[in-house]
Parts: sequence; structure tokens; C-alpha cells
Amino acid sequence: QGFKPIVSTDSPALIFGTTTKLASDLPATDSFLGKNKVPDLQKLFQKADGLPVHLKRGVPDKLLYRTTMALTIGGTIYCLVALYIASQPRNQ
Repeated sequence: QGFKPIVSTDSPALIFGTTTKLASDLPATDSFLGKNKVPDLQKLFQKADGLPVHLKRGVPDKLLYRTTMALTIGGTIYCLVALYIASQPRNQ
């Protein structure tokens, strides 16, 4: 009779009811429905206007840059004040 399998050879029960689709099975039109913005952004970022790359997109970039700088300077000042306070001896 031979050896009997210890583990069941039946396939396990299906956990998720949805089937998976491979990328090669999808039609090319359904994979991306938006406009490709990369060429437009390349033109914008490669324009020789003297601005650094992190400020090329105008007001939102300037706002983010200035907010970041303000938080960095504020955090540095806060750390220096905390260090100064921690270095002072406590009065009894």
C-alpha cells in the first residue's frame, strides 16, 4: 500500500472571494486613466529661470519652504533655551 500522506493534499478553502488580475491581463487603457504630467513637469523644472528646484512651482513651494525654515529656526531656539535652562543649578 505504501506511505500515506501526513498532510492533506486537498487545496485549502478560499479565504478571499475575489480573483487577482495580473498586470499583463489588464487592457492598456484601463491601467491609467489620467493625463501624463511628466513632460510638463520636466519642462517646468528644467527651465533656466535662476530659481532653485524646490521653489519652481510658485506660491505653494514658497509657503512650504518658509514654513519649514520657520519651524527649523524656532526648534533651534527652543532647544537652545531648554539647554540653557537645564544648565542652570536649581535653587534650594
